[in-house]
Amino acid sequence: MAFFQSERMMAIVERDLRKFFRSPALMMAAMVFPLVQLIVLGNAFGGKIRDAKLGIVNEDAGPQSIRVIEALRAVQSNARTFRPILYTDEKQMVADVRKGDLNGGIVIPPQFSRDVYAHARPRLGLVLDNTDNFLTSTFEQTLNDLVTSLNDPDVKPRVAQQMALEVVELYPYIEYMKYLLPGSITLAMFVSVMIGGGIVYIDDKARGVHEGYLVTPITKVELVGGLNVAGALKAMGAGIVLTVIGSLIAGVGSSFVPANFFWLLLLIVTTSFAFIGMMFFMMVRVSDPLIPRAIFGILNTLLYFPSGAIYPTQAFPKWLQAIAFVDPFTYSVHGFKAVLLKGVGLAAIWPDLLYLGTFAIVMFVLSTLLFKRTL
Repeated sequence: MAFFQSERMMAIVERDLRKFFRSPALMMAAMVFPLVQLIVLGNAFGGKIRDAKLGIVNEDAGPQSIRVIEALRAVQSNARTFRPILYTDEKQMVADVRKGDLNGGIVIPPQFSRDVYAHARPRLGLVLDNTDNFLTSTFEQTLNDLVTSLNDPDVKPRVAQQMALEVVELYPYIEYMKYLLPGSITLAMFVSVMIGGGIVYIDDKARGVHEGYLVTPITKVELVGGLNVAGALKAMGAGIVLTVIGSLIAGVGSSFVPANFFWLLLLIVTTSFAFIGMMFFMMVRVSDPLIPRAIFGILNTLLYFPSGAIYPTQAFPKWLQAIAFVDPFTYSVHGFKAVLLKGVGLAAIWPDLLYLGTFAIVMFVLSTLLFKRTL
């Protein structure tokens, strides 16, 4: 009896192995996934910040302020930690830091050069978007080292000229849990789309459910539109629930400000349609129910980690930044960070909404064109 039961068990094993080897795409995905995860994660974590944007307002224009700017340009030429951008208006520079157009800013105050020569504790102002702890710590460390080198000339004078760096943080301290919240909301919607949109769609197709749709007079646009709306509604529910619960857990009270909550809802809606459109576009011609289960792990790694959800995109190599540039995750995470962590509105997130909306429309049109109206 035991032998007979073992034989039946081995038959199940043989059947699963035969099915696995008859699916080349599944086999390829199973091998590619560890490689993709290794390459993406290896480059997404622990990289050095490069080409971050640093605004400079020089209100002194004296020789010592020029010396500071030359030192900043030397950092740009060598370590490439940041790229200096000259401003004439301090308020505009601070506004650009708030909106995310700049990662930080330096203010050289009036009479800076005279204070250096008078040994009157000359000071530089550093304006930081401290919602991103990685960039904040990098900017502080790099500029403190720069100030130290400027304070230590080759020929030491009898009375040392000392500079000081005053840091201005635009926001209260951001814990890492709060920093991860925007990415967690985005990931929850993507997982919802994968399960409620991709897997369910393929399973229904495999069970013959869609054959019932195809024998009705319903058009391709109506069918694809209905499936997209249904999947987007599931993702919206997941996004709203995680926004509320995640904000309570992380202590992000700004989520419940009516204006902020409105912008969050708008981001959730556009993100949901962008994700379901992308998922339907990839699954519209797929029939094997095993394929989506195999590629979703790759998609999760390939889309989530390069988005800036857990590490700044400025630390990525160029090829990974190119992926982040077209990745809808990137724009969703950026929009959620702007609202949740900074409390800014349409002025900061309209490019994200525009990209996500355009992406959703393009994916819907391509999915409709690829959808087969025949059995």
